[in-house]
Amino acid sequence: MHDTPETDGPMWVFGYGSLIWNPGFTPVETAIATLPGWARSFCMRSIHHRGTPEDPGLVLALDEVADAECHGVAFCVAEPERAHVLAYLRERELVSSAYLETWQQVRLADGREVQAVTYVIDPAHVQYCALALEEQAEIIAYAHGGRGPNHEYLTNTADHLAELGIEDTDLTYLAKRVRSLRDNSLA
Repeated sequence: MHDTPETDGPMWVFGYGSLIWNPGFTPVETAIATLPGWARSFCMRSIHHRGTPEDPGLVLALDEVADAECHGVAFCVAEPERAHVLAYLRERELVSSAYLETWQQVRLADGREVQAVTYVIDPAHVQYCALALEEQAEIIAYAHGGRGPNHEYLTNTADHLAELGIEDTDLTYLAKRVRSLRDNSLA
């Protein structure tokens, strides 16, 4: 069951990972946005897109943390596209039950506050993990899944956040560390 607000009009989607650089739909508006109470981290083992059941990778998820805030991108979907985009997102994001579809209050860069569909981690799910940055780097450097190498997912996300002026020190560190691990393995 999905907690979908019963509203007409446009729908907002909060992106914090691959949705930033590959939303898969055409928004009518995009805005830098902040989601309070949640932290972006590689806390979900990926057994489909960036890893396999035998050799899981890691993907970003939102972990609930009281004093945290996550900076990402909010995408506005026109009302006629709402049902189609929601169906697409559910097929993409709910491939396993590790993500939960929620509606969160996000603050846009211009000060507006909107309700946005937001996919967060289920901390009780078997794919949830809390790993040190070094262990994350070692997994991300070599894992590969149905949508490609795990390190490309990290690099694309870190690069796009940097282009948007969004600082994420953990992702910046991980991108450098994974590059170093991969370079050393090729030497």
